[in-house]
Amino acid sequence: MRDLAAERPAWKEVLRRHKLLSLPVAHDALTARLIQQAGFPAYQIGGFALAATLHAVPDIDLEHFGEISQMVAKIIPASPLPALVDGDNGYGDVKNVTRVVKGYEFLGAAALFLEDQQGPKRCGHMANKKVVPVEEMVSKVKAAVSARKNNDFFLLARTDAIQPHGLDDALMRAEQYLKAGADGVYFEGPTSEEQLQTIGREFGNVPLATSVLERGGVTPGLSPKDFEDIGFSMILYPSTLIFQIARTVETALQTLLAGKPMSARRSVTMNEFEKILDIDYWKSIESGA
Repeated sequence: MRDLAAERPAWKEVLRRHKLLSLPVAHDALTARLIQQAGFPAYQIGGFALAATLHAVPDIDLEHFGEISQMVAKIIPASPLPALVDGDNGYGDVKNVTRVVKGYEFLGAAALFLEDQQGPKRCGHMANKKVVPVEEMVSKVKAAVSARKNNDFFLLARTDAIQPHGLDDALMRAEQYLKAGADGVYFEGPTSEEQLQTIGREFGNVPLATSVLERGGVTPGLSPKDFEDIGFSMILYPSTLIFQIARTVETALQTLLAGKPMSARRSVTMNEFEKILDIDYWKSIESGA
């Protein structure tokens, strides 16, 4: 495997170069490669898509660090882009958070987000979420800061408090997480442009994230420019690719079952696919060049 680690910029450097990062989710190595070839400067590895592709289950706390980290270890080497990894709620207390931070930093992640959901956690756009006391999450953020070996490893603290407790509680929590050492804050589940505007006014001066779950999520799907104008610097898209991939696979299987030929418009050729997989690099090794 080609070693791409030296080509990856730090997350803070990518944020400096780009006013807004639109972050598609890679659920496997091929998708990470395609994200890079499409021209994105960074990407995310998220639990929503991994739960679906690993075990065909919803994002309801069925996978933890051991399973997810195995996939992260396969995905990151496929792309020179920096990756933001979904650390969920750290899978336990401060000991678990420490292990997660050390593990993902070792695997080459550029950034990690941790959330304040109480277990069993679930997708941030689902109902009936619960959050831990703010003091517990502050301890996790402090543990994460202490655990990282390099300050370039970016720590994003996510609050899911809007749905269970309201926006004011979420704003308070974000402030506390920044004071605890987080490099940026991530508000999950704003339900209106008014809420997004309020968040932007309060936190637009720090690295600020939210997610848009297209076709079914609770957060308004504003344009990237609109999010940038409000004050956001990172927009995560956890479902955009996997929803379309699922529909494409369904269609391809229906076509195959019906005995029809594959659509040239909806597929790549063998030559194109080999280029995606960088076959020339492997040929050069075989030839000793």
